[in-house]
Amino acid sequence: MLSVSQAVIVEGKYDKIRLSSVLDGVIICTDGFGIFTDKDKMRIIRHYADSVGIIILTDSDAAGFKIRSYLKGSVRADRIINVYIPDIFGKERRKNLPSKEGKLGVEGMDEKTLYDAFAKAGITPGSTSRPAKGIDKLTLYELGLTGAPDAVSRRRRVLEHLGLPGRMTPNSMTDILNTMISPEELRLLCEEIL
Repeated sequence: MLSVSQAVIVEGKYDKIRLSSVLDGVIICTDGFGIFTDKDKMRIIRHYADSVGIIILTDSDAAGFKIRSYLKGSVRADRIINVYIPDIFGKERRKNLPSKEGKLGVEGMDEKTLYDAFAKAGITPGSTSRPAKGIDKLTLYELGLTGAPDAVSRRRRVLEHLGLPGRMTPNSMTDILNTMISPEELRLLCEEIL
């Protein structure tokens, strides 16, 4: 079981239930888009961000990225660790139909996938920090992952290869890549798959 000092922010109660099987720590639900109007919950999230930091773990669909973006704009960036689940298509057991985009959310992830998602963000048993490895937007530009006519499709191929959601922005991509690989490893990966 992973033990974290930061508060982990998820979308709903079923995400919280699922995550509690792999994580020992404070888990806060945004209640989906309810976070946009819940001033009390935002005060709690800001308190945790200021005191111990937060980990954002939302679904990889449009709604999850909208909630993630809202949270990222509400607290200091240096107090956030972003954890991303991969784009896995399917339907959660408790639901009659798949989600609008057909992707599994946090509640539908198996334990290994959740552990892997945390590990990609630099959170493993016994870890204390995430060293930056030097991947920035210039690195992405030099590799044709931004600024090129086919940059979006190139980014998606890299993200898919690494088991990350294809919807990530270049800024989000640099954050997570710095916890996973070095600039040289990224260059080699791009040469191999692009």
